Amino acid sequence: MSSEVRNRRGAAHILAAFAALLCITAVAGAQGDVSGQISLIERQGADRSDPGTAVVFLEARGRVEPQGAPRPVLRQTTIAMTGREFVPHVRTILAGGSVAFPNQDPFSHNVFSNAEAGPFDLSLYRRGVSRSQTFARPGIYPIYCNIHSRMVSFVIAVPNPYVATVAADGRFMIANVPAGTYVLHAWHEHAGGPVTREIVVPATGLPGQHVVLDARAYVAAPHLNKFGLPYAATRADRY
Repeated sequence: MSSEVRNRRGAAHILAAFAALLCITAVAGAQGDVSGQISLIERQGADRSDPGTAVVFLEARGRVEPQGAPRPVLRQTTIAMTGREFVPHVRTILAGGSVAFPNQDPFSHNVFSNAEAGPFDLSLYRRGVSRSQTFARPGIYPIYCNIHSRMVSFVIAVPNPYVATVAADGRFMIANVPAGTYVLHAWHEHAGGPVTREIVVPATGLPGQHVVLDARAYVAAPHLNKFGLPYAATRADRY
């Protein structure tokens, strides 16, 4: 075999290997959208729940390698206290991020949570003051005020940036999800806990995910204060 033939064959092998590498890289970097519809089943006669306060997020099975521009991730956000309400009612944040709780009312508040994922107590503080809390672990964090029993909000700390809030009609879309295997989590405060399913996301994405959340067992009930005791039946705002 002449040296010229050997050189040609060697070049052909190199080109074939390079083409295979490009193909593998393209598959590994492929990203698509995961989309679908949330449905809430409620008992007859119950007030209609708001699907727009539901949250859908993905938990990766194994390591995924996102390509292209990095996704925006909420590492710092705010839940304001105004008019004896937490605004907004639901916030999502990447686990390890922090939420500020500015007091915009003319009286004091005491933000706390007894969540298993990470209980905390920001103590009493007045108007114009803001205190922050870091949510180190993924999980669902109900947030309360120890002064005003009707104040309730939720922080959803997610393990990665593949999360979507749900539209008022129940539709959702998580964009640019790398191909791979995931657990899809769908949560609503009236559904008792997240609904999960394993999904395999191809390079082209995964539309048509229909998730049913059962809220028929939900009954509005008072929660306990930070000491694990009932709130006073009646009380004037002293702060």
